[in-house]
Amino acid sequence: MAKASGGPVFKRVLLKLSGEALMGNLSYGIDPQTIDRMAAEIASVHKLGVEIAIVIGGGNIFRGVQGAAQGMERATADYMGMLATVMNALALQQALEKHDVATRVQSAITMREVAEPFIRRRAVRHLEKGRIVIFAAGTGLPFFTTDTAAALRCIEIGAEALLKGTKVDGVYSSDPEKDPGATRYARLSYTEVLAKNLKVMDATAISLARDQKIKIIVFNVRVPGNIERVIRGEPVGTIVEEVGHAE
Repeated sequence: MAKASGGPVFKRVLLKLSGEALMGNLSYGIDPQTIDRMAAEIASVHKLGVEIAIVIGGGNIFRGVQGAAQGMERATADYMGMLATVMNALALQQALEKHDVATRVQSAITMREVAEPFIRRRAVRHLEKGRIVIFAAGTGLPFFTTDTAAALRCIEIGAEALLKGTKVDGVYSSDPEKDPGATRYARLSYTEVLAKNLKVMDATAISLARDQKIKIIVFNVRVPGNIERVIRGEPVGTIVEEVGHAE
């Protein structure tokens, strides 16, 4: 894997990973090789002195919206999705600890036998002590996505940027897998994302980021080395930020 150049441009970040990012080439669940590679990359960035918090989705196991579409009550389906994120968080914690990185899982749903309860000041203290913190169970409330949880936790811990790892290399004018003529944006404002209904994150998450001026970087997490490239400030993916900072 080619190393990125330059030092880190961020001191503290929130990395948002979808549950699907852990599947690799599987159709369901967690691929051991994929989660180990991802843990190795995160550990490499951590060794640069960057404080890292992670919010992870649960779509590789259960997605609340899909459960609701199949006739399940939405709130119940969402709670099941939150439990799936806890499973992913524990798997990622173990993978990170195999790479000698102290990691804590904090859950928005209390389950003390497997994870700490989410306490903002404790999370910040963990980061200051050099531990990675994985936030599980979303916001702990139904009807809110893990994207919204990522924006919320990013603000709460005072992270400098929200890094959203996806399966595409940025934000496009339309779905690049369906539209070969789709255009990739290098930079966008929050207002543009909302006005054009671009599928970066849900509207609640974008609104939170806009209100608190949180920079969002959307990139392809499946490309080896991309997490570190983003951390080092290389032009990877799409940046969503305040209008005054956009070019």
